Amino acid sequence: MGKKFCVYVFGKAGCDKCKILNQRLDDLLTKPEWADFEKHYLDVLTVDGVVGLCKVGGVNPQRIPAFVVAAPSPEGGRFDYLPPLSDVAAADMPVAARLHSCLGLQTDYSDAGRGVISPRMITTVLGAASQR
Repeated sequence: MGKKFCVYVFGKAGCDKCKILNQRLDDLLTKPEWADFEKHYLDVLTVDGVVGLCKVGGVNPQRIPAFVVAAPSPEGGRFDYLPPLSDVAAADMPVAARLHSCLGLQTDYSDAGRGVISPRMITTVLGAASQR
């Protein structure tokens, strides 16, 4: 992985919301302002996907799709998940969509979240990563 950041997306085959999140990220990551990011998709119905989800911790498997942002560790050889959004940066996002263990989002299926991870929510998270 040669980019400054990696966006790990957790989804599953046949999930329309997973497809939408992947497409939104793919579209955003083609833009020059997000050139430091690459996406890595993990299907939670596979062993690699389950292991990846377990390594993150804090992502509710019932709130798939979800994504987290990581950066190369100072020691090299691995990626470390970035700290979560501050309350100020996440103020206009549904609480259930926020991850409290690392920088990322999960789908909020409540009436408040409506099961949507919007492009604005995604860019808020990516922007927070860029500023670190």
